[in-house]
Amino acid sequence: MIIIESLDDRHRPWAHRLLDERWGSADIVSRGVWTDARACPSLVALKDGEPVGLLTYQVKNGELEVLTLDSTAENVGVGGALLNASINAARQAGCARLWLATTNDNLRALGFYQKRGMRITGVRPNALVEARRQKPSIPEVGFGGIPISDEIELPLELGK
Repeated sequence: MIIIESLDDRHRPWAHRLLDERWGSADIVSRGVWTDARACPSLVALKDGEPVGLLTYQVKNGELEVLTLDSTAENVGVGGALLNASINAARQAGCARLWLATTNDNLRALGFYQKRGMRITGVRPNALVEARRQKPSIPEVGFGGIPISDEIELPLELGK
């Protein structure tokens, strides 16, 4: 069973290590805007009391943006549980929309999000080429040997 909680001091060191390992640092770029994910609200997924997933987000202008979503336990429902919890957080915050951006190489994530009702509504060609100038740790080649260059936006309309 997966339990979702707001991140607190018990799991904060684990979350910061995960962000560094998975993202090269907690500095996340989306739509050309840099955000320190460590300073954002976060949800942690627990399995048998141990952290196995993390979702960071921010609420701005009546929208919840998912900044990062990571699971260390694949194919057991961690990502889906975290995404559902973020949808609940968006609704509680009065948001009409949840959205996120991913990279063109992240085919598995694109499928994951689309299966959950999110749709591709925007592509920012060469967004990662620009971002790499400020954060050289962003790899040039990603999953499956695909060059990482574009940012793909996927929203979920929540209604009122």
